[in-house]
Amino acid sequence: MNLSPHYAILCFFLLSHLLFFGQQTGATYTKRVLESSEIDFLFSYYEQDGNNAAVTGGEGTEELTDATSTIVLRVPINENDVLTVDVGLSAYTSASSSNVNPLDGSNPNVTPFDASSGQSRQDLLAYINPSYQHSSPDRNTIWSINAYFSDEYDYTSIGFGGSYTRLFNEKNTEVSISTRVFLDRWDAIYPIELRPGFFDDRIVGNGSYDPSLNLFDNEDRNSYSLSLNFSQILGKRLQGALFADVVSQNGLLSTPFQRVYFGDVEDFFIDDFQLGDDVERLPDTRIKLPIGGRLNYFLNDIVVLRSYYRFYWDDWGIVSHTASLEAPVKLSDKFTIYPNYRFYTQTAADYFFEKEAALSTFEFYTSDYDLSNYEAHQYGMGIQYKDIFANAKVLSFGLKSIDLRFNQYDRSDGLNAFILTLGTTFVGN
Repeated sequence: MNLSPHYAILCFFLLSHLLFFGQQTGATYTKRVLESSEIDFLFSYYEQDGNNAAVTGGEGTEELTDATSTIVLRVPINENDVLTVDVGLSAYTSASSSNVNPLDGSNPNVTPFDASSGQSRQDLLAYINPSYQHSSPDRNTIWSINAYFSDEYDYTSIGFGGSYTRLFNEKNTEVSISTRVFLDRWDAIYPIELRPGFFDDRIVGNGSYDPSLNLFDNEDRNSYSLSLNFSQILGKRLQGALFADVVSQNGLLSTPFQRVYFGDVEDFFIDDFQLGDDVERLPDTRIKLPIGGRLNYFLNDIVVLRSYYRFYWDDWGIVSHTASLEAPVKLSDKFTIYPNYRFYTQTAADYFFEKEAALSTFEFYTSDYDLSNYEAHQYGMGIQYKDIFANAKVLSFGLKSIDLRFNQYDRSDGLNAFILTLGTTFVGN
């Protein structure tokens, strides 16, 4: 099943780890772009909980666990070209998504605050992301192409893209442009009680439960993005960067298995579980415009300050601000610790309604708290061991670095999560 309600949180955790990991361990040489093959192994464990599940109309358990394993292989083709293959598996267990069909479990009392034990409780996502990068002999021009494919129970994604980077001013100035296209497809799954032919003699309520569900006639979701980046070395200790993105989406942008409860419709229950009135309905187009910047200050040989800010706007009514600070501290030639903090705040989408606040006459509605008004704090600590000479050996590969990180995430709507990540880089002889 698609993990749209909270998968973005997990993706941010992993992206933050990979960005830091790449900054610390990436190798670029004058003679060759990549001297020898490198392989990264990354494992993460993610866990969250909360009481505002979108699957059950904004009220219910958000308990979820996810274990992800990733392998990234970088191979030098020649002095100027590098092939990278990134593959991964993500296995999750979700109490929230299990309630797509709360009736297929063994619980004697059906409630949105407990998980069903049926098949919708767990899923596996697999992906592959190959890319090819070419650098000019003077290393002032870099272009790359990439592809992407992922598959899970009810969602398939195909993507491709490319980038072009130009360095000026003795490599003190860098400008890049990149684009990506994702052509995705749902295999739409609806809440059990809204499917044609559903009947259960335990239903209680005034009158007859007879919802009229209009199935989505288009199950495609397409995303197109254009990114511009500018970075500049401002001095011996200061480096800055600016970025701007334009993202356009169209197709089925709603999640078919997320329930909505109306305020002008009678309530019906099986035990303590309220049956859905409809599923989430959102516009079939969306424009996203994030802009921001980074500023890194080398305080001394021991401490580096890395700051980040992003402003985001979209035509669904969301405006958000993100600010983060990371301060790697070099304890020795081989050990570095890096405390970090991130703050996030956003306004609610125009189509967000709490449970039973929307009316059946509305055109668009959702009770997904990812689209609500909230603040979030993320804080964590990491430690890295790095040996540029890769003296420790595993078979024919030398151990270049080990990176361990823990992050805690707390949201003002009650969602809490943590992630533990372990990454290693090995370099070939």
